[in-house]
Amino acid sequence: MTVQFGLSNVNARNTYKMAGEPSVEVSNDRKANRTNRTGSLWLSLVVLLLNGSWAIYYFQYNNLPMPLTAEQAGKRGFSEALSLVHVKNLTGFGPHPVGSDTLDLAIRYVLSASEVIKKSAHWEVDVQVDLFAAKTGANRLAGGLFKGKTLVYSDLKHVVLRILPKYMPEAEENVILVSSHIDSVFSTGGAGDCSSCVGVMLELARGISQWAHGFRNGVIFLFNTGEEEGLNGAHSFITQHPWRNTIRFAIDLEAIGVGGKSSIFQTSQSWGVETYANVAKYPSGQIVSQDLFLSGAIKSATDFQVYKEIAGLPGLDFAFIDSSAVYHTKNDKLKLLKPGSLQHLGENMLAFLLHAARSPDLDKMAVVSDDGKEGNKPIYFDVLGMYMIVYSQHLANMLSNSVMLQALLLWTTSLVMGGYPGVISFVLSFFCIILMWLLSLGLSVLVAFIIPLISSSPVPYIANPWLVAGLFGAPAVLGAIGGQHIGFLFLQKHLRKVISKRMENLSITQKEKLVKWEAERWVFKSGLIQWLILLFIGNLYKVGSSYLALVWLVSPSFAYGLMEATLSPVRPPKQLKITTLFLGLTVPVLLSSGVVIKLVGTITGSLVRFDRNPGSTPEWLGNVIVAAFIASIVCLMLVYLFSYVHISDVKGSIMLSVCALMGLTLIVIAAGFFPTFTEDVARTVNVVHVVETNGGSAQSQEPSSYVSLFSLTPGSLVEESERLKDEGFDCGRKNTLDFVSFTVKYGCLSFKDTDAGWSKLEIPSLDVESDSSVDSRITRVLVDTKHSKRWSLAINTELISDFSFEAVDSEELVPTGEKSSVDGWHIIQFAGGKNSPTRFHLNLIWRKNGTHQNDFESSPLLLKLRTDVNRVTPKVARVLEKLPRWCSLFGKSTSPYTLAFLTSLPADF
Repeated sequence: MTVQFGLSNVNARNTYKMAGEPSVEVSNDRKANRTNRTGSLWLSLVVLLLNGSWAIYYFQYNNLPMPLTAEQAGKRGFSEALSLVHVKNLTGFGPHPVGSDTLDLAIRYVLSASEVIKKSAHWEVDVQVDLFAAKTGANRLAGGLFKGKTLVYSDLKHVVLRILPKYMPEAEENVILVSSHIDSVFSTGGAGDCSSCVGVMLELARGISQWAHGFRNGVIFLFNTGEEEGLNGAHSFITQHPWRNTIRFAIDLEAIGVGGKSSIFQTSQSWGVETYANVAKYPSGQIVSQDLFLSGAIKSATDFQVYKEIAGLPGLDFAFIDSSAVYHTKNDKLKLLKPGSLQHLGENMLAFLLHAARSPDLDKMAVVSDDGKEGNKPIYFDVLGMYMIVYSQHLANMLSNSVMLQALLLWTTSLVMGGYPGVISFVLSFFCIILMWLLSLGLSVLVAFIIPLISSSPVPYIANPWLVAGLFGAPAVLGAIGGQHIGFLFLQKHLRKVISKRMENLSITQKEKLVKWEAERWVFKSGLIQWLILLFIGNLYKVGSSYLALVWLVSPSFAYGLMEATLSPVRPPKQLKITTLFLGLTVPVLLSSGVVIKLVGTITGSLVRFDRNPGSTPEWLGNVIVAAFIASIVCLMLVYLFSYVHISDVKGSIMLSVCALMGLTLIVIAAGFFPTFTEDVARTVNVVHVVETNGGSAQSQEPSSYVSLFSLTPGSLVEESERLKDEGFDCGRKNTLDFVSFTVKYGCLSFKDTDAGWSKLEIPSLDVESDSSVDSRITRVLVDTKHSKRWSLAINTELISDFSFEAVDSEELVPTGEKSSVDGWHIIQFAGGKNSPTRFHLNLIWRKNGTHQNDFESSPLLLKLRTDVNRVTPKVARVLEKLPRWCSLFGKSTSPYTLAFLTSLPADF
């Protein structure tokens, strides 16, 4: 990178003072006199940028392969048509959560399909099918969503299919695991999450069974259940199944939407992603996704966490990411699955498995990931979905350190040569960046606050995410240009003084042109400064995504050095060339625009389930996050383009056009021209029939029964409640409803006609069996969940230091030992099949300063219990029927079913 400071250079000053004909180089250079960039040029640039970015996004994420029929794929290939048959059959069962009859049907179907694969396998291939029934167990994951929780499971069944070459017995000891889950949440048939994964795996197994006679390593296909209840299926398999110790590499297939390209979004070892990059036909994956996922910005978890954290296995985690707004809603349906989605994943995975199963490296692989070795962490990203670049964190550090060192050396040298005027120019150019960020963020966030005031929904763009371009993109651009221009004016004022003193014999017109051109160059170079800062931060914290900062720094620097800078200190500045812009931005835009568009779509889609504790977050918060993200993208990616605006005669027209776009979009939103939700993009509205009692001495009192209506999507429930006038709902924040695993601070309650559909025999109980204080106070509680096989129990860790947990007449499930907590509570979350136990002993060890029941002035709760029953009561059925069609139940591991029983035990029992 060559940095030219033009007229701030000391040597330039002396040269121009001695010049007898100072105007020769300036006035005779007619090219330099062209200060205007026409409106047609700017229009062409905008069209090229928008169309080019969209084309990159399309090729990177929507350019799917042609689906193959069974005849086209042959016995050894992958056929989307055959895979789709499995997906249709599985979704045809409807929702199939753990413990349901429909899940039993889905398991039988997968088992039957596996037996067919076994019968049709190559004669030199051994296919083993196992219906594995897991014992009762407990899963305590350390990180992510599971802090402060113990996940207990029972009576889970998995289909395990192992494929081995018959005449190579050592293949049994080195196996690749391919895993996904059969179960869905209660609110959807799960076409995307994850019947599509199961369909792909069954078709992969069929193809692999024709290839495996030439393998050195075996392949296990695990179709587990219990993933949606806290990754229990993967945990039970990896801790209990006799084949677990033979696994050397794990692949997890997931979905946070429906279809599209299945991309790598997590990896823990370089061998897997390097192999995938080399052999996959349509490689897809971004370390940006991994960085966001591991940062906690995406509130989700996959079985890969179990394989990595519990078993220490290296591996790859794939996910379908299209249509993220339908995740876990009724709209996770087959019609949204794009043709070619299954073919894309299937062909990539088949190529990977064929290579990995023949690899001699698998048996040498230590059962540890490279994650703990920062230098070995892989950096990976695909280019247009056709190529994938993979390199190590060690190489990334070397590249970043080299670039930063050279940049600092050049900047320092130039500032020393430029003297005091150069330093001031540098400071003022950085001031341009600060003002650009402040005004861009300020205007876009201001619009975020305005939207809930003028629209019926605080997030009116969920079904039409392209609206964010006008709502947040336009004010971000307006603020960025405006802020940068204010700094540009200060910079001009400084340079005008410098040039007036050093070139007294130039005409005013010539001086003004030199001032504008020099200021323009400084603003361009200020963009390099912000990317240099980001590269430094990313390199310091070993952020894989900092490769983007490297590209956005190096490419424009090279273009500027090649086209604009000069080693001659006597040459005056010229107007920046458009060629510099094209040359500098081509590679960065190619590598980042598709990723950015996909991220914006994913973030807007996730707002459907943004308010995890309904009513706990302000309505505008989701908008602020989207606005800040888009403003950041504008300031980062368009900083070089904006430097060309300030001396253009169409600057006013550009800002006016951006204002018009923003105003028009706000008018459209206020008028409700585009629906916020559609039949394919629903608002999450949960309807729960609640039966509430108190434990301990209050157990004999009459239960309170009511129906709760709440939404994880930001916004009030006014329109929904209007349709339920005759059902007696009262909406507001008057009562906080504690569902144990989360709370509802805003919702609607109805006590009308709520006595039908449940029985007192279903009410759970918390009975104190003993309370002793010998060495320390220990209380033994009998937890009886009656008919419920899915429940959540919260333990007050401000009073209780430890506990153990066991099923009645069974072994201990959760031993004493260090337990984490969140907000003063530790939660035991249970989910199991039909034969799961329902009676448990809970042994509570009080803290040393624990008190007896007669010592409490008030009565804090010691235990809180919620049991779920997957049943629709008559009241709930009527409510669901009357709700708009664009409403959907939302399921997650912490969500109650449509019938829930709440009880508690006070500390002064």
